[in-house]
Amino acid sequence: MKAYRAQLLRFDAQGQALYESDGLLVTGPGSDGVRRVIDAGAYRAVAARHPGVPVTHWQGRLIAPGFIDMHVHYPQTDIIGSPADGLLPWLTNYTFPAEMRFADPAYAAEIAHVFFEELLRNGVTTALTFATAHPASVDAFFHEAQKRGLRMMGGKVLQDRHSPDGLRDETEQSLADTEALIRRWHGKDRLGYAITPRFAPTSSEAQLRGAGELAARYGDTWIHSHVAENRDEVRWVRELFPQSRSYLSVYEDFGLLRARAVYAHCIHLDADDRALMHASASAAAVSPTSNLFLGSGFFDFGAAQAAGMLHGLASDVGGGTSFSPFRTMLAAYFIGREGQSKPGLSLAPSELWWLHTGGAARALGLQGCTGTLATGTEADFVVLNPDAIPLLARKARRAQNLQELLFALIVLGDDRVVERVVTA
Repeated sequence: MKAYRAQLLRFDAQGQALYESDGLLVTGPGSDGVRRVIDAGAYRAVAARHPGVPVTHWQGRLIAPGFIDMHVHYPQTDIIGSPADGLLPWLTNYTFPAEMRFADPAYAAEIAHVFFEELLRNGVTTALTFATAHPASVDAFFHEAQKRGLRMMGGKVLQDRHSPDGLRDETEQSLADTEALIRRWHGKDRLGYAITPRFAPTSSEAQLRGAGELAARYGDTWIHSHVAENRDEVRWVRELFPQSRSYLSVYEDFGLLRARAVYAHCIHLDADDRALMHASASAAAVSPTSNLFLGSGFFDFGAAQAAGMLHGLASDVGGGTSFSPFRTMLAAYFIGREGQSKPGLSLAPSELWWLHTGGAARALGLQGCTGTLATGTEADFVVLNPDAIPLLARKARRAQNLQELLFALIVLGDDRVVERVVTA
């Protein structure tokens, strides 16, 4: 066993923050070889329960759960910060040309390496990730994640229409490739497969139907796509699927709404859509920096909360403008003040943090597994140094309570604050 002494932030199953100004985290190997939290809490009480366990002291540091990114595109690492007039022009001018290169396994491996370096540099220990339409891109992603011992989910993009040559796949082959990749990677070490239609407009009815059949056959896989990000996109879906009640209902019609189904954005939903998300246990991956960058709109946190709709935070790189959870949480705070059904909504700093850790884990169907540092969970955590940035150091020293400390980190923090990342 190993023990670490520092300030300690954890969460209970309801999302309440648990904080110790002098805490101790004790970890040890589980029966599956994954390191888990054995005990955590106030230093004096926890240390007394584990005499003889060596303690690493991190004075002035904060131990917190590793961040979870609910929606990110690893093939778009190199196009972050590319200017565009909106979602559809951005896809045409930057995204599709970049993704065509992932037919080359060597190039896919190169970008996968850079991607994971960026995730870990920013304290992200788990992510649900798009690959491209090429099976080689999925293999590169999982090889790199497995080498690093990380908990990661991802999958081959399904797009058999309205896509350029070099990305458009053939319907039957795309489904056969998906099933082969599920069998190759799902459940290996800490890896999970995500059945990944790009979004409804780029999949034929036959491909969506096949994806739903795979989702039923492999019930513990993830489903990962986009919905209701942009008004032009919503209009396009209405034209393509006139028989469906809404954009979200398209996925329901093909058996693609269930637990572990994660849909990025979910901006332009109505009350019936949110009720459907709740009833199906599907989750929204809220991508605030991407939504601001592309001018897509504002996720309605108040309406989502009222509907009991699962949701958590995501970077959505490369539409998102930063891998940093601090930037994502700050953008979510801004969005939480705009376009809301509940006027004057203000997301508390600990709530923002929860949505990027334990809340994201719950939305992904990983509750009790990671994201909280509760006893028995996997020991993925970050060690944060508020002294890494002079202005943040001044602000943190003057914090009167946990909310002020967390908000100072959210507003002023960046990758320099992430001093260590420890994975299970």
